[in-house]
Amino acid sequence: MNEFTWVFVAALGLMTGIELWLSLRQSRYVHGHRENVPEAFSEQVELAAHQKAADYTVAKGKLNRLESILGAILLLIWTLGGGLALLSDTWQGLGLSPMVTGIVFMLSFFIIGSILDLPLSWYKTFVMEEKFGFNNNTPALFLSDLVKQTLLMLALGAPLIGGALWLMNSTGDYWWLYLWMAWIGFALIMMWAYPAFIAPLFNKFTPLDDEQLKARVEGLLSRCGFKSQGIYVMDGSRRSGHGNAYFTGLGNNKRIVFFDTLLNTLDEDQIEAVLAHELGHFRRKHVVKNMAVMALLSLVGLAVLGWASAESWFYTGLGVTTQSNAMALVLFMLVIPVFSFFLHPMMTALSRKYEYDADAYAASVSSSEHLIQALVALYQENASTLTPDPLVSAIYDSHPPATLRIANLQASEA
Repeated sequence: MNEFTWVFVAALGLMTGIELWLSLRQSRYVHGHRENVPEAFSEQVELAAHQKAADYTVAKGKLNRLESILGAILLLIWTLGGGLALLSDTWQGLGLSPMVTGIVFMLSFFIIGSILDLPLSWYKTFVMEEKFGFNNNTPALFLSDLVKQTLLMLALGAPLIGGALWLMNSTGDYWWLYLWMAWIGFALIMMWAYPAFIAPLFNKFTPLDDEQLKARVEGLLSRCGFKSQGIYVMDGSRRSGHGNAYFTGLGNNKRIVFFDTLLNTLDEDQIEAVLAHELGHFRRKHVVKNMAVMALLSLVGLAVLGWASAESWFYTGLGVTTQSNAMALVLFMLVIPVFSFFLHPMMTALSRKYEYDADAYAASVSSSEHLIQALVALYQENASTLTPDPLVSAIYDSHPPATLRIANLQASEA
């Protein structure tokens, strides 16, 4: 143990304490406003739906608190408890080459992590989501997804890890800069490839066959000067009752995807307004701006790792005596969420600004009233609380609360 050990433990304790305090604060606030629908929604939202959203939020809060506590304990076991050291020593004892040892060490760490996450994931799907009427998943489909995810991780992870370790070994003191460039390139490739090659492994995507809605959507795309490779409907109802819509892809491989649950919830006017909001993110270049922010943060993070990985205190402070590039990467992935946690308010504020901008764009090319109707319908459909704690929402919620968002849209009409 050294000074960095105490910095790490203090940061972890502070992060976990703040998470638990905020979660309890959220539950108390939401439960305290459970008996009355906010006045702005009194004519659109029934009390039963409002109470369901409150109960769902409180239930998720309990699970999140359990995840926070278990996550902190597991992190301490991996680091100061000697878990990573034991895993590394096990693979090194087989006498494999340093490259192969590094790859299998990291892959086994990810697989073990997935296994440890399995009980809570199962509980969330088949107990909590089931209780509130959102689960459409089956054990067979759940396990099938797990197998596919594991195989995909192995297929992509092994060469990706091997490439990262090769760069760290072969490019000198500035390996972190080369690794950053390789990571950005890989991320761009994955954004392009995801809709065509990866997403279909888990969901079925069919071209939108509602000709009237399709014509409406294509008219909006034309007005906005947006081109895509197609408008697709995803079988989201196969796993969940939650509804959504999103854009995916990059360059000429962009797709518009509607969950089938969303199409069953909203009418054509509301669907157009939701799509206009999503188009606003592209037209206001939010996607590019987010990529730039993430690229900058990852560059800073890798530069810090490049410095810390050459120092013995980084390893010994986290319970490891054997230094290696693979160990440095795993330690970095484990501890960076602890220190980056304190960036949440800044990132949330930026995301909220983008949401307001996209709403304004939607109001200019479609209808603010239809967007308001769609938002209210989706809040009810997804059992999203209309009364989040303001402080908790400001720290965590990437989207503004419904009351603020709708008030902002109404003010734009005046």
